[in-house]
Amino acid sequence: MKRQLIDASKLDLKENVINISRVTKVVKGGRTFRFSATVVVGDENGYVGVGSGKAQEIPDAIRKGIEDAKKKLIFVPRVGTTTPHKIQGHFGAGKVLIMPATEGTGVIAGGPVRAVLELAGIKDVRAKSLGTNNSRNMVNATIEGLKNLKTVESVAKLRGKTVEELLG
Repeated sequence: MKRQLIDASKLDLKENVINISRVTKVVKGGRTFRFSATVVVGDENGYVGVGSGKAQEIPDAIRKGIEDAKKKLIFVPRVGTTTPHKIQGHFGAGKVLIMPATEGTGVIAGGPVRAVLELAGIKDVRAKSLGTNNSRNMVNATIEGLKNLKTVESVAKLRGKTVEELLG
């Protein structure tokens, strides 16, 4: 599948810092400290991306993470305020189960997964994290799951049929 380039400058993106961790490297002269940041950006209207940055100062790491996330934006198909169907995303040991919910349910999900779903513009969804509580793996598993979502229209177009023929 060909990846579509998205111009991040035309979108009104909001960012959310998921995780900041201190990374230590032991060298001959002692220890050097750096900071690693995982950041999610989205326009709350279908576009979302995740990135990570590493620097000697926290603000620089966050800035680099935002730049990285803007380069990795994806479009998330939605049906009303929820997802088109149930999907499971995998990344490393992380698995995230994303299930559509009726209108008014809200976002029922753990911290890192909640941030991704809210910035993607999904208002009613249930999600369950399976396998790991590592925030980076959970976020990446959520993004993988959202990448694999398909609408009825896109499936009908792939099969060369109309929506009515698919739904019966």
